[in-house]
Amino acid sequence: MRPMAQDREPATTPLAASAPPAWTADEPDFEARVLRAFIRDGRLASIPARERKKLVVYRYLLDQVLPDPDERVDERDLNMRLALWFPDVATIRRALVDLRLAARDGMVYRRVVPRREAR
Repeated sequence: MRPMAQDREPATTPLAASAPPAWTADEPDFEARVLRAFIRDGRLASIPARERKKLVVYRYLLDQVLPDPDERVDERDLNMRLALWFPDVATIRRALVDLRLAARDGMVYRRVVPRREAR
């Protein structure tokens, strides 16, 4: 039996050592196939069931709704941005925080910038 995505060891790049596994990019061809399958007409058609595919989608959505790491967005604005992509904004918002792709301080959200390992 193959190990589940969350059971796999993270890639051994300098970024992966300090960053959560969600930040580790997948193979470009795989990411492109996933995005073609789940992003239709500029919207998220559904949330993938498989963890590996979810991460691809969540990283993509993060780039769309919180592109600037210095930007602070209140919850209402983030919900409006996410609603352009998918109706269940709370699920996506929670996933971004749970995966440490975004951080929440009260009702203000920001994109997380993973620390790079010192060389």
